[in-house]
Amino acid sequence: QHRCQHVSFGLVQGMKTRRGEVIFLEDVLDEVRSRMLQNMTSIKTTKEVQDPVETAEKVGLAALIIQDFRGLLSSGYQFSWDRALQSRGDTGVFLQYTHARLHSLEQMHGNAELTDVNVACLQEPDAISVLQHLLRYDEVLYRSSQDLQPKHIVSYLLTLSHLAAVAHKTLPVKGSAPDVAQARLCLFHAARSVLANGMKLLGITPVTQM
Repeated sequence: QHRCQHVSFGLVQGMKTRRGEVIFLEDVLDEVRSRMLQNMTSIKTTKEVQDPVETAEKVGLAALIIQDFRGLLSSGYQFSWDRALQSRGDTGVFLQYTHARLHSLEQMHGNAELTDVNVACLQEPDAISVLQHLLRYDEVLYRSSQDLQPKHIVSYLLTLSHLAAVAHKTLPVKGSAPDVAQARLCLFHAARSVLANGMKLLGITPVTQM
């Protein structure tokens, strides 16, 4: 506890809940859960989620945390529910969606132990982009630890998610030669692992379904 340090933060403007102008944390958490649940129920796949309310809460919290941590903590910003809860773009919802998709990919292929992986199979530019980005993780953690600003981690995770989403489309595991499939699976596992680790550092619980 003696190592804790207070970091000053700016003013959040425009955060209204349906209950009115005065904002309490409980109101915000209720609101984000309710809005996220509404968004999820409009998507066909949500019925497969085991606990929609709990998932909505975790995804909604991710949306709030990412919107809050995207810039300098000391800078104020204009809050927008619509922007925060978008499933595309630089949002916490997109991070959770990417994590869930990568987890689903691993599950689909039996979550097998990846041994004797031939990384030389990862020749495509989209694979190289993910690998190069993964190598920057230590540097980003160090930077955030030095200036106590989470924005470096947020930016890193958002870029990782975009790169992984592209690779997920262009580098299929199913139907590929066994050594290529193993290497790609290993790449996606590494991306998901770093994504989960970074999210937890920001206080976000990664979801496996949404």
